[in-house]
Amino acid sequence: MTAASSARMILNRLHEAMASRANAQRKLDQVVEIIGETLDSEVCSIYLLREGALELFATRGLNPDAVHVTRLAVGEGLVGTIAAHIETLNLAEAAAHPDFAYRPETGEDKFHSFAGVPIIYRERAIGALAVQHADPRRYEDVEIEALQTTAMVLSELIAHNGLVDEEYGREAETGPRMLEGLTLVKGLATGTAVFHQPRITIDHVVADDIEAERQRVYRAFDKMRDQIDALGSQPEFRNGGEHAEVLETYKMFAYDEGWGRRINEAIDSGLTAEAAIERVQQRTRMRMREIDDPLLADRMHDLEDLSNRLLRIVSGQLGTAATQGLRGDSILIARNLGPAELLEYDRRRLKGVVMQEGSLTAHVVIVARAMGIPVVGRVPNVMAQVSEGDEILLDGDKGSVTLRPSQSMGEVFDARFAKSRERQQAYAQMREVEPFTRCGTRITVNINAGLRDDMSMLAMTGADGVGLFRTEFQFLVSATLPQRERQMRLYRDVLDAAEGKPVIFRTVDIGGDKAVPYLQSDALDREENPAMGWRALRLALEREALLKAQARALLEASAGRTLNVMFPMVSEPWEFDAARQVFDDQIAFLKSRKKLLPEAIRYGAMLEVPALAEVLEQMVPRVSFLSVGTNDLTQFLFAADRANPKLAERYDWLSTPVLRFLDRVAKALVGQSIDLNVCGEMGGRRLEALALLGIGYRRLSITPAAVGPIKELIRKVDLAEITGAMQGWLANPPPNFRTALGDWADERGIEIE
Repeated sequence: MTAASSARMILNRLHEAMASRANAQRKLDQVVEIIGETLDSEVCSIYLLREGALELFATRGLNPDAVHVTRLAVGEGLVGTIAAHIETLNLAEAAAHPDFAYRPETGEDKFHSFAGVPIIYRERAIGALAVQHADPRRYEDVEIEALQTTAMVLSELIAHNGLVDEEYGREAETGPRMLEGLTLVKGLATGTAVFHQPRITIDHVVADDIEAERQRVYRAFDKMRDQIDALGSQPEFRNGGEHAEVLETYKMFAYDEGWGRRINEAIDSGLTAEAAIERVQQRTRMRMREIDDPLLADRMHDLEDLSNRLLRIVSGQLGTAATQGLRGDSILIARNLGPAELLEYDRRRLKGVVMQEGSLTAHVVIVARAMGIPVVGRVPNVMAQVSEGDEILLDGDKGSVTLRPSQSMGEVFDARFAKSRERQQAYAQMREVEPFTRCGTRITVNINAGLRDDMSMLAMTGADGVGLFRTEFQFLVSATLPQRERQMRLYRDVLDAAEGKPVIFRTVDIGGDKAVPYLQSDALDREENPAMGWRALRLALEREALLKAQARALLEASAGRTLNVMFPMVSEPWEFDAARQVFDDQIAFLKSRKKLLPEAIRYGAMLEVPALAEVLEQMVPRVSFLSVGTNDLTQFLFAADRANPKLAERYDWLSTPVLRFLDRVAKALVGQSIDLNVCGEMGGRRLEALALLGIGYRRLSITPAAVGPIKELIRKVDLAEITGAMQGWLANPPPNFRTALGDWADERGIEIE
C-alpha cells in the first residue's frame, strides 16, 4: 500500500467518524480503532495535554482502565519527549530509549516497538498519537506518514471541541522577564513586540476535490515565484554582493521540483492544499531538528520561509506584520525568518529581531547585518512568552532580551543606550587619528571582513587595512561551488573598495563545522571533532581544483597590485609549501597566456594549530607574515570546544597558558623581517588588547566595531610600563590574570569596558 492510498483510506474513515453525532470522547475512541485496524496495529493511543500534563484519552490495546488515569509531564517518557521537542519517534525497542518511562497501569509490558507523532495546533504540541507492537521492529515510512496525516485531522477535532488547554505554552506573566539567546547581529534596540507572522488557521483538512486542491497549489506556486523574482529589483540586490547571492540560492528553493512533488503527494492522500503544505512543512521542521550541519539547517530555514509564504497565498491570509505596516519602533518576534521576509519591512521602524531559532550563518543574518538591524536568536520558547505589544529591550551585544521591563530597568537600558551612542560618536571622531601609544609607537589596526559590504567600514573606522578577509563566505552562501569568474569579481571589488590599503585574503576555510553540501567526502561525514577535522587547507589540498581556481582568481583580481594571501590551518611547513606550489603553478600558467600578474605577492600563514609554533624557524624564510588566530588556537590549547557553553569558563584568553604561548611566539620572531599579526576576537577586547601590547604584538586585526575603542586604548598606553607588568606576571602568575590586569589599568585611568 502506498503512503497516499493508506492515508486516503484513513482520511475517508476519519471523515465519517467526524461527521457522526457522537461526542468528542466517542470520536477519539473511534479514531484509535480506525488507525489500529488500518495499520494492523496492536496498540493505538491518543494522549492530550490537560492541565500541563499529557493524559491518556483513548486507546486500543492498552488497559482501558488507564484512560484518564495515566498522565505524563511534558518531557517525561516517550510521549512527553514527542510533545516537548515536537518530534517523531520510531523505535524498534521502546524500553531502550533513554527517555522511556514505564507505566504499569497501562499493561504495555509485552509491547516492544513504538512509533509516535506530535499532534500540533498553532505551532504547539497539544498531544501525541502513538502505535505499539509486540514484535520489535521499526515502522515503515508509509505508516509514519499515515500517523502524521491523522494527527493533523485530530488537531482540528481536538481544538474545536476544547479538549486541551487552549493557550498551552503561552506564559500569562505580565511582569519583567529576561531571556538569554545567541548574539547574531550586535547592537542595542528598544521597541514594542510585533509578531512577524499572524497565525494561519487551517479550517479544513480533508479535501472534497483533490484535483481542485492541486490547481490551487499550482496557482499559489506561480504567485510566490513572481514575488521572489520581484525581490531582485530592490536596491539591496542591484549592485550584487553576498546578499544578492543569498537571493539566488533562495530562488532555487522556490523552483525546486522535489518540494512541489511532496506537496502533491500529500494532496493525493486526501488533504486540502493548506493541510498538504502544512504536513510537508511539519516534516521539514522535524528534519531540521535532526540536522547537525548548521549550513544545511540554514537552507532548511529558507525552505520554511517559502512554505510560510506559499501557505499565506493559498489560504488567502496574505498579511504579515510587514504588509500590515509597523506603527512605531518595533522589535520583530519570529520563530524563524527568511531573508526575503525581512526585506519587506519598513527599515525606519524595524529596530531589532528576536528569533526562537536562527544561527550565525543563516541567510537572514547576512541581510540583517547589511541593514544594520541587531538580531538575537536561539531564544528558547520566546514565541510563547511574548505577547503582541510587549515592550522589549534587545541587547544584541550580550545576547539578551528583556520583556516588559520595569521603569528602572528601562532607565538603566536607556542610559546605556545613550552612553553607547556617545561612545560611538567619540570613536567615530577618531577615524582620522593614528593609533600611536603614549611613548610614540605606531600600532597597526586592521579590520576583519568577509563580505563585499564590509569594505565600507575601512573608511568609516579609519583602519589601516584588512588583516583578514574570510573568502569562505562566498562558498557558504552559494548553492554550488562558486565559479572562478565570480570569485575574481569579488576579490577585485574588494581591492577596489580598499583604495590602496592592504587586504590579506585567507584562502577558503570550509569543511569541518562549515560544511557545504556540494563538497562531499567520507572524511567530512559525521566528524566527532569537526573543528580539528578535514577542513581549511587540509581539504583544499585534497580538492586541488578548488584551490587552483581560487589561486587563479586571486592572481587575476590582483593584476598590477600587491596580493597578500594567507593559508589557514597550517600544521607543518610542507602544507604551506604545497599550497604555495599551487599558486606558483597558476602564475606559470598565466605567464604562458601573457596575462598581467600582481606586481608583488606576499605569502603568509595562520598560526592557529599549536604545532606550527614548534617549527617557527622553518617558517620564517618562507613567509612575509604570520597571523595568530586566537579563536581556534585557544580551543586547541585547552582542548575545549568554544561553542560548548559548559566549557566557556575554560576558554579564557587572559590565562597563563595562552599568554605564555603568545609571548613565546612573539619573542621567537624578534628581529625577523616578517610581520606578526593577531586576528581574532581577542585583539578587539580592550583588556585583552592591553595584554597583547604588553607581550610584543604591534599589529591587530579586529572587528570593525572595535577599531574606535582599541585606537582610544592604544593612545593611553605606555609600552614600557605594560611590558614590564606583563613580563613580571608571566614569570610569577597572579591568582587571576584578568583581575590583576584590570586593577593595573584602573590605577592608570584606562577604561577596560
